[in-house]
Amino acid sequence: MNTEIQIEFNKIQNMWSELAATDYAKNMIEKAGVILDEKELRKQLRDTTDSREMIEKLGTPPLQNVNEIEEVLIVVSRGECLTPYQLERVETVLAVVERLAHYLARGKELANPLAYYDENLDALGFLRDEITRQIRNESVDDRATKELFEIRSGIAQAEDKMKQKAEQIIRSNKDCMTDSFYALRSGRVCVPVKKEYKFRIPGSVIDKSATGNTLFVEPEGVSKYYEEIELLRIDEENEVYKILYTLTAMVSDAADILEENMHMIEKLDFIFSKGKLSIDLGCVEPSINLDRRIKLTEARHPLMDRKVNVPLNFSLGEEGIKGIVITGPNTGGKTVAIKTVMLNSYMAQCGLHVTCKEADICMNSNYLCDIGDGQNLSENLSTFSAHIKNVLGILDRVNQDSFVIMDELGSGTDPTEGMGIAVAILEELRKSGANFLVTTHYPEVKEYAEKTEHIVNARMTFDKETLKPTYRMVIGEAGESCAFYIADRLGMPQSMLTTAVEAAYGSEAAKSYDLLNDIDKKPEKTNSNSNRRKEPSERIIKMNTKKSKKNLSTLYNIGDSVMVLPDKRIGIVCEPVNEKGILRVQVAGKKIWINHKRVKLHVRAEELYPEDYDFSIIFDSVEQRKMRHDMGRKFVEGTLDYNEED
Repeated sequence: MNTEIQIEFNKIQNMWSELAATDYAKNMIEKAGVILDEKELRKQLRDTTDSREMIEKLGTPPLQNVNEIEEVLIVVSRGECLTPYQLERVETVLAVVERLAHYLARGKELANPLAYYDENLDALGFLRDEITRQIRNESVDDRATKELFEIRSGIAQAEDKMKQKAEQIIRSNKDCMTDSFYALRSGRVCVPVKKEYKFRIPGSVIDKSATGNTLFVEPEGVSKYYEEIELLRIDEENEVYKILYTLTAMVSDAADILEENMHMIEKLDFIFSKGKLSIDLGCVEPSINLDRRIKLTEARHPLMDRKVNVPLNFSLGEEGIKGIVITGPNTGGKTVAIKTVMLNSYMAQCGLHVTCKEADICMNSNYLCDIGDGQNLSENLSTFSAHIKNVLGILDRVNQDSFVIMDELGSGTDPTEGMGIAVAILEELRKSGANFLVTTHYPEVKEYAEKTEHIVNARMTFDKETLKPTYRMVIGEAGESCAFYIADRLGMPQSMLTTAVEAAYGSEAAKSYDLLNDIDKKPEKTNSNSNRRKEPSERIIKMNTKKSKKNLSTLYNIGDSVMVLPDKRIGIVCEPVNEKGILRVQVAGKKIWINHKRVKLHVRAEELYPEDYDFSIIFDSVEQRKMRHDMGRKFVEGTLDYNEED
């Protein structure tokens, strides 16, 4: 797994990157990692300290993104001409250089080493003045040169004369015009002439109206000014290019200085971003050692709220101690504690300040960790399998200069086997000589740490009265999960707790536990075996599987008037309900089969017909009744069909 992500250094990088102005600095921050050169690391930490001091005393430095200068230098290197926009970008960067040089010069009064970077900055005052004088609002200024001013003045005068001439012609020939104003067509000044007076106004027809009744004519007296303007514009274009190429040549001559300025701004941006981060997180400069010693005083996790974060005091590496086994209750802060130690160590070795009151941190060759649920469904790995795979990868890379943290060592499998694996992993870490922190709940691992050289126990404290963790670490003492105390305070009966302790640690251990008596517990939480209160719960409603014994055949009788739903048509029952719940009803001269649930009684038969009424009169046709009568007297060939729909 990626260590930077597991210890959340990537989130620190995101915060850090937002404090940088240049793309170069942001890219450097994204690639930031541990520094293995002691000399370079100490220099980086000094830079962070110096930048923080300058920001606190002189304010935020005047920095901005200068990546556009790279494009300018590429254009110049190809011998192409710079645009006014690009020249203005050069001027903007030179202005930043000048302000930054002044800022650093003020730092010399503080004897701050960073202040002397101003000697590597050159504001190129002459070049900046020339660009400022000749380029304005992304175009060449009229007064860039005397020649350009005269040319543009000539163009303005010719345009005025051209317009005045057009207005004079309109006034002199009002009856020939459709309007009293001249118009511009294709860049030419034209007068609106009525179609029938075309030959009254000498000149060239440039355009006409949609109806064709108006012709836009450029008079002969106006066209000569237009030709004069065109010649002047050619001169203007040549003069503008001359100015731009001159400025481009000046930029080209200063390309090396500009590039050095750009690199210095980017470098200072990276350095000052570290100082800004130190201020935002409330950090201090750590001491660096090569003695495998880590000592943190009132350390904080940099991503946690300072108001709720409990400072951590931690030490490792003194008196030959290489590893610490941390135990304590769930949600007691074990994971946060080991991440706080590694994250601060990692930040220090990246040249950053740390979130502690004081810190003495050793350099490490690599940082290795196993934290969280590594379950990976795509690779078909369970939590335990993923942990073991990660741990084996750690053991392959660990050495005496490594720093390792592991959370919930040996968890995710059978407790007995997990305990054995945890001890085996600890033994390998001990043999490697690396510094390591692990968390566990196994009592056997605590016993191993207590008996093994170079390893000690530590515990996260827990208030047994309030049932809340205090998030404080005590090194040298083994902790306990506090599960029995928590269950006891929450009202679990003493008999159940005794059974639990005996099952876990034996009958002798059960006698030593300081458990509350049932009578001492709060009434609302008392759950003794004799008067245990049951919370009301929902009941499962079973489906009635017994079939109804109701005789469906008695629901309707032949001759009953019924309503057929949902159409609400009135019919007469011609066959009663069978065992399947189906009856036959005659509706509108047709006999239909229908479920009894779709039928509603309208009028009983006895209310409609006299006793012994012959219903065949209603249900049978004349032919059927005649055949039935004949069959009663003699043999008749044929059959009676009672199912025909008539």
